[in-house]
Amino acid sequence: MSSRIIQFGTSRFLQAHAAFFVHEARQSGQDVGPITVVQISGSSNRSGRVGAFGNPEGYPVIIRGMSNGQAVDRTVRVTSVDRGMSALDHWEELSQLFAEDAEFIISNTGETGYKTWPDEDGFGEDGRIPRSFPAKLAALLVKRWQASGRPLVILPCELMTGNGRVLKQTVVDCAKQNGVAPDFLAWLDDNVAFAETLVDRIVSEPIEPIGAVAEPYALWAIKRAPGVRLPCTHESIILTEDLEPYERLKLHILNLGHTFLAETWQREARPSDETVRAILADAGIRARLDALYRNEVLPGFVANGMGDEATSYVTTTFDRFLNPFLDHRIADIAQHHPEKVARRIQAFLNWAEKAGSVSEAPILRQIAARYPLNETAS
Repeated sequence: MSSRIIQFGTSRFLQAHAAFFVHEARQSGQDVGPITVVQISGSSNRSGRVGAFGNPEGYPVIIRGMSNGQAVDRTVRVTSVDRGMSALDHWEELSQLFAEDAEFIISNTGETGYKTWPDEDGFGEDGRIPRSFPAKLAALLVKRWQASGRPLVILPCELMTGNGRVLKQTVVDCAKQNGVAPDFLAWLDDNVAFAETLVDRIVSEPIEPIGAVAEPYALWAIKRAPGVRLPCTHESIILTEDLEPYERLKLHILNLGHTFLAETWQREARPSDETVRAILADAGIRARLDALYRNEVLPGFVANGMGDEATSYVTTTFDRFLNPFLDHRIADIAQHHPEKVARRIQAFLNWAEKAGSVSEAPILRQIAARYPLNETAS
């Protein structure tokens, strides 16, 4: 039985996360992979990255930072990927691989990659290649249903709550829009497990044409559900009954802290190339973030019965922010800032208030009030 993994998305994040874990699992003797990396859109002729994935010597992932008080600086040649493909240029070959060999599907297409898709994005017997990721996935799943019909586990890594549930519903909508027989939907329910997952690792820099610089800390939390299996055993992969505690810690401590720093960076017109480490070298800003966690964030976690976990996670977060090896640019963090304020700050305020937090969180409320999108946060 093949243990092939197909990974949709060529991002540096997945290079230093899922593919990295699979590499280490293979090095330990586990029968997992290899991975085929698929460029979702565009021709491989325009991307040296796609071809570079076929290098048998692998690609470098540099792990730099602090772990348990000790400096870490090591380079790993990741060899779990054996091929790069363009969905546009290699559709027929990809279709056969997906239908017959794949055991796991991994994706990381960005939050908008499957929340919206065009109704006219069709697929059928005319050989047309769908444009969006959800329609491509739906078309490939139909091919698997028609060919082997074997079970499959899909592990989306997009940063949204209920990512597996959202992706499955989008695939179902695509299939219905394209007139696929109801028997396909029954097969999908019984044989394809769309896992809900949470990923957490700062991957700060790309290495060209492929490779990345990442921190030592890494987490891939996967929610237990019927049909869901882990692709491999690894210390950074957790199978859990409940993702919410992991999501709250990441979103409302690590990510909230990033967004607070981005807001400060924008409003105080700080240097355009400033990094997280550099802005926190300013003692005043470091003190403001520390006070924000202590006075506004931690009380919300305490009210929700997560005080000890949050206190520990704040300590870990400062270690990650102050990583002397990583240059995490605030300009990158500040992209899509209003949406991030809604998800990271306004949603935290709603969650903390509902649980009866003792803090009125004046600074967080001031930030949230500046962005109209916050009105729809939940």
